[in-house]
Amino acid sequence: MHSEVLSSQPASLSPWIHTRPLPAARLRLFCFPFAGGSAGSFMPWFTQLAPHVQLCAIQLPGRGARFGEPPVHDFATLIERLGEVIAGYDDLPYAFFGHSLGALVAFELAHHCVRRGLAPPRHLFVSASGAPRHRVGAPRYDLLSDGELLIKLRGYAGTPPEVLANQELMALLLPAIRADFALLRHYRYQPRPRLDVPMSVLAGQDDAHVGQETLHDWQAENRAGCALHRFEGGHFFVFEQPEQVLELVKRKLDEAL
Repeated sequence: MHSEVLSSQPASLSPWIHTRPLPAARLRLFCFPFAGGSAGSFMPWFTQLAPHVQLCAIQLPGRGARFGEPPVHDFATLIERLGEVIAGYDDLPYAFFGHSLGALVAFELAHHCVRRGLAPPRHLFVSASGAPRHRVGAPRYDLLSDGELLIKLRGYAGTPPEVLANQELMALLLPAIRADFALLRHYRYQPRPRLDVPMSVLAGQDDAHVGQETLHDWQAENRAGCALHRFEGGHFFVFEQPEQVLELVKRKLDEAL
């Protein structure tokens, strides 16, 4: 890895959050998945974080236990709904970790919390995503045919080939995947005062889907310290190099406390 400086609602009542009881918790880490991902992507982290950090993996509608719910297509609507969820978990300090689409969600949700007078996150991890000011003219992947969308998904290499080859399963999964790509297409960056939240930018050295020149501009969104951390791997390096990524996450969360 190469680095360079740049009253609580019970979790069982919220379908948005997958977590486990942790009586000794001193901080919560909310994790936001990539397009087409789910809370399950972060499940292995439950046993790998520090014993005082409670993992709260975000589960969007239309997948997992929420499969029967209609997925969210509008980015602003998603942020409003997630803001209500976070407001119900205000008894502990917290941090955000977002990967790809999740990075934009985490960034905008941090701004939402500041705007609504909530306590801001102690740390913001944005992974596999260029700075939001570069999100102009997102591809209209949500409007592709099923066959064309499957080709795009193969290019990202985040979905197991055996899943992509299962036509019945993909027919069930594609609506939520389309909704996530619609979120990206509807995203609109708005210049605002910089966040007063320490930020870590995580990037895969071989990520063909994120322009390396767009990573440094994350520092323009932050006035509390921003560092870029590069890891071996492509767009899904976080799940390819979990030990190194979690080493960084745990160190930054300790500093946050």
